Amino acid sequence: MFQFKGFHFNYVGRRGWFVAFSALTVLASLIIITTKGLNFGTDFKGGTNLQFRFSQTVSESTVRKTLDPLNLGGFSVQKIGKSEENRLIVKMEKHQEESRNLSTQVTEALKKNLGADTVTLEQDETVGPKAGADLRKKAELAIIVSWVLILIYIGFRFDFAFAPGAIVALIHDVILALGGFALTGREISLTVVAAILTIIGYSINDTIIIYDRIRENLQKEIKLSFKDIVNVSINEMFPRTIITSFTVFLVVALMYFFGEGEFQNFGFAMIIGVITGVYSTLSVACPLYIWIKENESLFQKLSTQKSS
Repeated sequence: MFQFKGFHFNYVGRRGWFVAFSALTVLASLIIITTKGLNFGTDFKGGTNLQFRFSQTVSESTVRKTLDPLNLGGFSVQKIGKSEENRLIVKMEKHQEESRNLSTQVTEALKKNLGADTVTLEQDETVGPKAGADLRKKAELAIIVSWVLILIYIGFRFDFAFAPGAIVALIHDVILALGGFALTGREISLTVVAAILTIIGYSINDTIIIYDRIRENLQKEIKLSFKDIVNVSINEMFPRTIITSFTVFLVVALMYFFGEGEFQNFGFAMIIGVITGVYSTLSVACPLYIWIKENESLFQKLSTQKSS
């Protein structure tokens, strides 16, 4: 494995600074989310979805520029299917009940600018506010269920002392990602929820790798203190984490800088997730594990008092 020769950082000794910085960023994110709010897309608020097929390659930005003069309110354009199929879906906040000629307006504008024979309206559907709210609840439930399943998995795979740190780290990553979307006003859609679930999977992978090394080193008869073993374990695995994370970062950065619409939002969420996923393992997961192990006797005492 590639190693940073001579590199050794006292993560455990500086964990107080890491925890403080994480607490401040989470607090700032919560304040931004509360004050600015999250910009939910038509998937969650309801609206109109129009799916078009084009006989030639058309970019999302071209469609967006064509529709801007129509004053449609909030809308997004997203490519779907294979690239050679030339399919795009236009998601609008307006409902058909608010504007009965909505699909006609959009279709005629596209035909006028791109050619009458170029555009075909394949699907016209309205997502009601109730259906959108239901999707939002299901998305929230999916995230919560993923946390619970990970908690159970880590508890049985390692030790329940490891589990709280991993879950708090995941909550930390999700809050920062949502804070980034609230700060920039980017639209949250089902694609972004998929990105958040991907962040959860990516982040827990980093945490489990370091947890596994900690467990291995604890089982060896190393003449080091508990904190030093944790610190050595982090330093042993950190080069691998950095190399893997940097590779993923390059890919999602390309998605963000060269993508459009939903594709760009996915990349934006993943950029935050890759950075926070590495940081939360050091600043949240490991420090919380150390704190739990150091106070294990206190927890056992409290448990005995309650049972008696």
